[in-house]
Amino acid sequence: MSRRQVGSTRRGGDSGSFPFVGALHSKSRSSPLLSICLVLVGACLLIGYAFSGPGLFKSIREVSKITGDYSCTSEVQRAIPILKNAYGDSMRKVLHVGPETCSVVSTLLKEEETEAWGVEPYDVEDADSNCKSLLRKGLVRVADIKFPLPYRSKSFSLVIVSDALDYLSPKYLNKTVPELARVASDGVVLFAGNPGKPKGKVTDLSKVGRPAKMRSSSWWNRFFSQTNLEENEAGSKKFEKAASKVSYKPACQVFHLKPLH
Repeated sequence: MSRRQVGSTRRGGDSGSFPFVGALHSKSRSSPLLSICLVLVGACLLIGYAFSGPGLFKSIREVSKITGDYSCTSEVQRAIPILKNAYGDSMRKVLHVGPETCSVVSTLLKEEETEAWGVEPYDVEDADSNCKSLLRKGLVRVADIKFPLPYRSKSFSLVIVSDALDYLSPKYLNKTVPELARVASDGVVLFAGNPGKPKGKVTDLSKVGRPAKMRSSSWWNRFFSQTNLEENEAGSKKFEKAASKVSYKPACQVFHLKPLH
């Protein structure tokens, strides 16, 4: 598209659509350097206008926002209809664990016959009014997931986690992931970062302590085996089937685990 636009600009210049083109041609014989400078200045002005306002390249900027950095928490919200289709009644009592959990809980609460709670692993000093309301009601709480969760076993039918485990070292993962499986009665759905894809900034490094670690699916599968966590094959197949019907392709890796009982 940009190439055609440049071509049309040149044709416009040849036809005299710009007011200073005549002056430019008259000067070109005596001062070619001046002509070149004027053309460069004009091009810079046009490019600057296009990027600063609703110009030619607005759509390019919008696409870069979509295809650039991403977060698995936003991916969870996209996947909620798929999860409901795949897990059915298991979506009746859901716990989400991860940054920005208030947004996920708010979305889940809008679904019919769904109760939702959330655990925010990091501080929420800049929480909006909606998140503060969820905190006051006890639907969302702030808790360090490196330690045991403040819930009884099988407290929730389904546990969904995103953008939290990527920041933990294997030392803490060995305790945290089995703990997530402990409080679930039907299963755990884990959204993890995808190696090779840039991940959006989830929270400040001062809060999480270390950069996100994008681990491969083979790494995760070895980890699940070492911690005696089994894949929920039925849930995985139903999720894939539901996703294929609507051509949904998650940007994050999605793992389905059985509860730990």
